[in-house]
Amino acid sequence: MLVLSTARAVEQGLSPFGAANLHPRRNPLDRQSGFRPYAGTGQAVFWPASARVLSKSWGVNLIDEKVLPAVSTVHHMIARARILQSQGARQVASVSEEPPEGKQSKPSNNYPSPPCSGVPAGSNLRFEDFRVMLEKEKAIDAILCATPDHQHAYVCVTAMRHGKHVYCEKPLTHNVWEARLVARVAKETGVATQLGNQGHSGDFIRQTCEMIWDGAIGDIREVHAWTSASRWNTQILGGRPPAQAVPKGVNWDLWLGPRETRPYSSAYTPVTWRDFWDFGTAPIGDFFCHNFDPACWALDLREPLSIEASAAGGVDSYIAPPGGLYTYQFGPRGKMPAVKFMWYEGGLMPPRPEGLEEDDQLGANGNGILFIGDKGMITCGGWAGRPSLLPGSKDEAYKRPAKTLPRSKGHHRDWLAACKGGTPASANFQYGAALTEVGLLGLVALRVGKKLQWDAKAMKATNAPAADALLKESYRPGWEPA
Repeated sequence: MLVLSTARAVEQGLSPFGAANLHPRRNPLDRQSGFRPYAGTGQAVFWPASARVLSKSWGVNLIDEKVLPAVSTVHHMIARARILQSQGARQVASVSEEPPEGKQSKPSNNYPSPPCSGVPAGSNLRFEDFRVMLEKEKAIDAILCATPDHQHAYVCVTAMRHGKHVYCEKPLTHNVWEARLVARVAKETGVATQLGNQGHSGDFIRQTCEMIWDGAIGDIREVHAWTSASRWNTQILGGRPPAQAVPKGVNWDLWLGPRETRPYSSAYTPVTWRDFWDFGTAPIGDFFCHNFDPACWALDLREPLSIEASAAGGVDSYIAPPGGLYTYQFGPRGKMPAVKFMWYEGGLMPPRPEGLEEDDQLGANGNGILFIGDKGMITCGGWAGRPSLLPGSKDEAYKRPAKTLPRSKGHHRDWLAACKGGTPASANFQYGAALTEVGLLGLVALRVGKKLQWDAKAMKATNAPAADALLKESYRPGWEPA
């Protein structure tokens, strides 16, 4: 089975369907160019540059995209490739681009070529447009999409309409209408899907659910979640960045995809595209699907009644603020009471609850979630980390309930098994779309500048007509997902 994987280049911002490095601080960039040196044919770009196809002995093809010009964002793709290979992949065929002018195609210690064992000689295929690849490479059975957010829906829907299984990095889509469309198409086509919120397949999120359902802290009426992440771009404070010449090797028009034509700027790349409304979804889009996930699952928080938000430093029409505070009100769900949920970012944190012990921590490493019940509190680290009762002395004495939820064999393994006809993955697009929608609604409230009264069935902010243009954005001709 062939799996097509769009690498995170796109996420970095150069390739709409490319592999992007989400943690440049961990992987220092070339100081002069701001990009990593080209790492050779091991780099894969899915959309505007090239793609890597992983061929599974049992039929899964995975494609990873990478960044267009001399940007090596393949580390994400290579990591995904190695994970998939370790879980059933037997053969890897690479699809890569020619190096940009002035860059040498040579192996790198960090990104060896080929990145995985089992690459057949002479297997390089080159595509600039993933749609051409889908038309020509009929053996492809599945794709991994890791482009910038504004491309997710188009890639996923196009692939699913071609009958391909799809794994998509979070957030699933760029707007609410897209989230519902992607979920509907996934259901219609019956393909195997999975959102890239890896913590959802861990044991800790299952422990959290089981503890809450077992009544460990009683009824929960208040939840807080946060990330320390802030705006990536520290140079552009507002408005469109200044125009620059398009670097050689970059198909800028293809990278823009559904967005209106505009001049190229290096302010968009790498990864800083996340800050701009037209391409990214700010820190909440980047981390919400990880850190809110335990609450979405354990408390079934999917349809807020109202959403309001405030920004740190004001809201620009083109670029996201450094941080924000978002408040959601959820009504009763079955026997569960109404819940107030708050999301913090950019260094903002919930107030420290009374009664904690001196060494008690909320979350871990700048990310986490806090459940406040009428009998106690639970906190988890980011990415659905280990649940701990607060204060810590209670956690030490607490006997965890018996396991009632099926355990995952691994986030990628579950998806690959679903591709083979097994049980649907737990973070499939039905769940992933609902999770994504809640986060995106916060951005709508932030940009509209008022508290939204939300009618989930009608997909309408009943008191804010201005929200309509953000719930479903405009698309360039030929680019609307359908």
